[in-house]
Formats: sequence, structure tokens, C-alpha cells
Amino acid sequence: MLELTPADYQAIWLSAKVAIAATVLSLPFGYAVACLLVFCRLRAKVVIDGVVNLPLVLPPVVVGYLLLLLLGERGWLGGLLKSWDIRIIFTWKAAVLASMIVGFPLLVRSIRLGLEGIDPKLLQASRTLGARWYDTLFTVIIPLSGRSVLAGATLMFARSLGEFGATIVIAGNIPGMTQTIPLAIYDYTNTPGGDSMALALCAVSIVLSFAVLLFSEGLLSRFARREP
Repeated sequence: MLELTPADYQAIWLSAKVAIAATVLSLPFGYAVACLLVFCRLRAKVVIDGVVNLPLVLPPVVVGYLLLLLLGERGWLGGLLKSWDIRIIFTWKAAVLASMIVGFPLLVRSIRLGLEGIDPKLLQASRTLGARWYDTLFTVIIPLSGRSVLAGATLMFARSLGEFGATIVIAGNIPGMTQTIPLAIYDYTNTPGGDSMALALCAVSIVLSFAVLLFSEGLLSRFARREP
């Protein structure tokens, strides 16, 4: 029987809120970047590709520290936001931002694979028939890339749910405010007698991740049945 405290329930709720917000906010940017890398001929494509994938190979703590320098009160963007009375660091918004940056490469790579799998003849036929670029986007590209978008969103959500390194640097570990499930588990592992509570949150994290995978697999199967 799992025994969770009110602070644990807050951590679970905050983790879900951060993961959902990071995934929803990243989707349009991830799709645009994937389209740019697949359909546009750019000399700087290799550079863009490298920048997009950089968070995938950087330690998350490094990502968090760079964000802290950028968004801190003495940082370029942080000073600008402060003049508008907007505070990002050490709030749950910072956790969303950290999750967006760390999970963004996974989202873009999944969508990109789906876009690269679209038959070029379909795009050529659309152009030959006089369709505008947005008609081709909404009637050909988006419907045919639905499965890859869903797969990318699932990876992004799961990555956001487990994000730790960048989050603890830029958002801190404040119970009830910025403490997510991984941060709460970290706290319990450093507390004498906290093993049972850490295991309880681990179980919750496993159940949440498994539920997301089942939901994603169900939708992917439905997509597969609709395709000819």
C-alpha cells in the first residue's frame, strides 16, 4: 500500500503539469524545426542540426547552469524580464523551460523521421496540382506525419517527467513550488528512513510512465488501422 504525503501529491501534480506544458509548448516549434531540416535547402543546416541536438549530448546540469546564467538577474535575458516584472528562475516555469530544452532533440528527431518517410511523389503531385504550401502542409504533410508527432510527444513527455539535472539548477528543489517527482525522490534518498517514501514515488513514476506508453501505443495502433 502506497503512503504518500500531501507534499508527494503536490510533486506528482507538478511533474504532470510540467511535462504536459513542456510537451504542448514544444510541439509547434519542434514541428517547424523538423520541417526546416527536412524540406528546406540551407547551407547552415548542419549547424542548425547540431544546435538542436546539442542538449542531447550535454550533461543536463550544464544546460541548467547556462539557463541560470541567461535568466538570472544579471543575465542578459533575465535583466530584460526583470524590467517587465517577469520572473522565471526558481519557479515552476523554469522547470518547464528546462524540460523543453532537454527533451526538444527527442521531439524533433521523431518528427523528422516521420517527415523523411513521406513519399516525395505526393508532395510533387500536390505542387503540380497548384496547391499552396499551406494546403500541402495541412492536407498532406501533417496527416502523414501524425504517428511520428505522437511518438515524439510521448518521448518528450516521458523525458520531461524524469528531468532532474537542469531542473534542480534553474528551478531549485522547493517543496510545493518546484519540487517534482525526481527531486522529491532525491530528497528522500538523502533523508534517514526515507527509503520507503522514495520507493513509493518510484512506483508512482513507473505507473505514470507505463500509462503514457500504453496510451501512446493505443493511439499509434489506431493510426495504423486508418492508414491504407
